[in-house]
Amino acid sequence: IQGLQWHSVILLLFLKLHQMPELINLSLLLTFSGPDGEKTWPKKYPFCGGVFQSPIDFHNDILQYDTTLLPLELVGYNVSSTDHFMLTNNGHSVRMSLFPTMHIRNLPFQYTATQLHLHWGNRNKPEGSEHTVSGRHFAAELHIVHYNSDKYPDVTAAIDKSDGLAVLAILIEVRCMSCAFSIVALVPGFDIQELLPDQLDEYYRYEGSLTTPPCYPSVLWTVFRHPVKVSEEQLLALETALYCTQPNDPAPLEMVNNFRHIQKFDERLVSVSFRQEEDFLNVLQEVSSRVGQNPGVLAPDFFEPLDNISALSIK
Repeated sequence: IQGLQWHSVILLLFLKLHQMPELINLSLLLTFSGPDGEKTWPKKYPFCGGVFQSPIDFHNDILQYDTTLLPLELVGYNVSSTDHFMLTNNGHSVRMSLFPTMHIRNLPFQYTATQLHLHWGNRNKPEGSEHTVSGRHFAAELHIVHYNSDKYPDVTAAIDKSDGLAVLAILIEVRCMSCAFSIVALVPGFDIQELLPDQLDEYYRYEGSLTTPPCYPSVLWTVFRHPVKVSEEQLLALETALYCTQPNDPAPLEMVNNFRHIQKFDERLVSVSFRQEEDFLNVLQEVSSRVGQNPGVLAPDFFEPLDNISALSIK
């Protein structure tokens, strides 16, 4: 089901927006693809050159296990097929508006959904995720944006506040198998949760910023540990069928590489809701060493040679 939903959403987004005769803001068009791209952002948007910027790379030196992090509870994500989502091409991504009946629990406040959008690379270098894990880029990244509805009336009021937004980030990687599909003109309601990985209890959590101007440091990021998968055909379609320009433009410009590069992450830690396998392996090695030094100490019954230690579920 997850693969089919992913397939349908991505396909419908680009099919619909490829045909949409919408006025495009040229300044947004040049956000990523201009002569200097994001290097020029701080001149007009000072926050882009400030602190708490996103995206970042998740590497072991900055990760800290936090036992207080709870699995997210998603409310109202299953939208009736009688309702329809509104699609928008804003010149640098494809965006789908979400309903205010959708919100997240188990965060410091209740956050209400407002929209989702995608970031991707290009056909020659399908490494378009914004966040990376130990330096590794994924093919694309989906962001589901929410605002703090306990404190603010709407996303406009919340967007520049330090506790204003919460974004769920889903890393997308390519799987080998292909998917058959049919062309549909509308996007009926569906269960948005099908776009997320199965394990909602394993994620990275940190305070960061918007990844496009004005780069307000107002986002509580939740980046899920496990990526979801799309086929090569789906990813290629996303990378090649969307344009920043009008359908009748004599020099059409493909919408590609709409991701921000990794930002500095000084003197901060990322909380994680899971234990790293490496930590568990280090514990086993230490126990093994101590047992070897003290023959009188018996290893527990479960401490036996394993062919595939990484297959263990670490809690």
